[in-house]
Amino acid sequence: MDRIILFDGECNFCDKSVQFIIKRDPEAYFKFASLQSDVGKKLMKQYNAPEDIDSFVLIENNKYYLKSSAALRVCKHLKGLWKFPYFFLAVPVPIRDFFYEIIAQNRYKWFGKKESCMLPSPEERKRFL
Repeated sequence: MDRIILFDGECNFCDKSVQFIIKRDPEAYFKFASLQSDVGKKLMKQYNAPEDIDSFVLIENNKYYLKSSAALRVCKHLKGLWKFPYFFLAVPVPIRDFFYEIIAQNRYKWFGKKESCMLPSPEERKRFL
């Protein structure tokens, strides 16, 4: 079963988040695609995900997850103490997403925007769709 993370390919914070996940995902549970790519657009359409999402989407078990639900579900598969944030799924979605939105709405201002895509290593490249 593929677990696919769709991310904003223009966002420095999103790029750093992908690198963070790769380092803590030695089992390579996750594959990646930018939301702006043809693959990303196709997957969003295939899963009937909202078109206005522009930050982070997880596709897992033939469902899509957005915002804090996506981020916390990713944590479940990371090594070390990074698994623990998964338990925040018990917090009601409106509360979780309130904090998620603060970061998402300010990510370009706080972390900047990319002019070009990162160049993954050959090993990492296998994980990008």
